[in-house]
Amino acid sequence: MSRFGLRSIALIAASAAGALTIGTAAHADTRDDEKVLLKGSTTASYFWDDSSGRAGDTGLPASGKPMQQGLVASPSWPLFTEGYVMYKGKKLPFFVGDRGPGVPSSNGVMLDLDAKTFAHLTGGRFNSSTLGVDGVGGEGHIKVDYVITKWGTGAGKKNYPVSFASGAWAKVDRNPAKPPQQLLAEKKPSVKTAPVGEGRAAEAPVRQTGYVRKDEPASAPVAKSEPVEQAQSAGGRAVEAVEAAAKPETGGSDGTGGALVAVALAVAGGGAVLGSERVRKLVKG
Repeated sequence: MSRFGLRSIALIAASAAGALTIGTAAHADTRDDEKVLLKGSTTASYFWDDSSGRAGDTGLPASGKPMQQGLVASPSWPLFTEGYVMYKGKKLPFFVGDRGPGVPSSNGVMLDLDAKTFAHLTGGRFNSSTLGVDGVGGEGHIKVDYVITKWGTGAGKKNYPVSFASGAWAKVDRNPAKPPQQLLAEKKPSVKTAPVGEGRAAEAPVRQTGYVRKDEPASAPVAKSEPVEQAQSAGGRAVEAVEAAAKPETGGSDGTGGALVAVALAVAGGGAVLGSERVRKLVKG
């Protein structure tokens, strides 16, 4: 294959590699459309406060927003905090629009889902008459995973939830939890580079040429491999043969030196590589 052909293939390969790299970076950027600020799990209950009093509610949610699907109550997160919950492969969004649970939060129930979200997650049915969830065997608590994607700007704890009795819901938190990805980056051990001169990686590569540099002691050991020694031996024989062939026996040059040199090289088996200048000098006599 010509040099031009090889170069063309190399350029095409480099372009393809560059395109793949750019495509990967762009894909990663498009997936980074949702920041994860906090991840965890908790026991969740459900409620539906429509200010009718049918379910024992005391009025509209604390945020002033009407009761709706996706409006949840938290005992400590700021109002209007956003995220989503996951349960048995199902995922639904939420925003914090009310306070609660009260006493249950002291026993680990740290999230109060709206009844419609609870029904969708469990496969039940929201009963608009009783404001409860039917078809779940009376189950009122489930274990869910949650993800926070946006913190509310008001009072409340911007971290793992704590009980309503702690009073964290009334305090402004100016030190939110570090996002999980940032925590992983901080915990990842740094790779230490060994100082020059330490370890096998810092050792000078073994030379296989059989020569000694001028800046090294003449007695410095030179690593030789078996093929190199054989090549040097063959090279020595070839030089001797060439020099002998190049010397005229009668003190003059009759043009046979070049032929003899060629024959000598052929006898040597081509195992030695001579410098072009030295060959020319030997041929010329």
